[in-house]
Amino acid sequence: MREPISPIRPTDAAARALARSLISGASFGALGVLHPGTGTPHVARIALAPAAGGGLLALMSGLALHSRALTLAPQAGLLVGEPGPKGDPLTHPRLSLSVTAAFIAPAAASERGLRALWLARHPKALVYVDLPDFRFVHLLPTAALLNGGFGKAFELTAADLAQ
Repeated sequence: MREPISPIRPTDAAARALARSLISGASFGALGVLHPGTGTPHVARIALAPAAGGGLLALMSGLALHSRALTLAPQAGLLVGEPGPKGDPLTHPRLSLSVTAAFIAPAAASERGLRALWLARHPKALVYVDLPDFRFVHLLPTAALLNGGFGKAFELTAADLAQ
């Protein structure tokens, strides 16, 4: 009996570059967490910005289910990569990231200038960025699966994703 052929290609410089560009260009993503009450999967669309030093930055309300879930279990899944204006959305590149969430203390966020960085990327967040229940979260990738289009699948490590 023949072993099935793996759809995963060897990771190369082009795959690393595409994955990094999807991270740096991500303004939104789908975050998958485990519901803190039931343990069932829960997915939320969140706003993103590239974080200095790698990974992604999110601004989350402590009232949101996904924020509470990350407080209890910081490992999550994050999908980035928006479909283009034409064609089948499944043919456009996308990156499924395994991430670990680290909430950033308000004083540290202020020191790092995260508010200004965030508002440059998401100006409409001015309405809620200073509300007391909102905190910045660093989403640090630990691994990823890149789908670069039909027949272009790659497994990436945290080192592959580092800038």
